[in-house]
Amino acid sequence: MTIEVDLKEIKYLLSSLNEKIDVLLEAKDSLPLMALAEKSLKDFLEDEPDLYSVQDIKVKDNPN
Repeated sequence: MTIEVDLKEIKYLLSSLNEKIDVLLEAKDSLPLMALAEKSLKDFLEDEPDLYSVQDIKVKDNPN
C-alpha cells in the first residue's frame, strides 16, 4: 500500500468516527430532556384513563 491509500483510509475512518461521536453527543443531550418530559408528564398521564384494557388486547399467532 502507498502512503496516499493509507491516508485516504485514515481519513475515511476518522470521518466515520466523527459521525458516530456526533450521534452519541446528540443522544447524550436529548436523554435528560426526555427524562424531564417523562417526569413532568407522569402526574398528568396517571390521571388519564387507559385507552385499552388488558381484555382489549388480542394476540394473533404469526404462522411465519
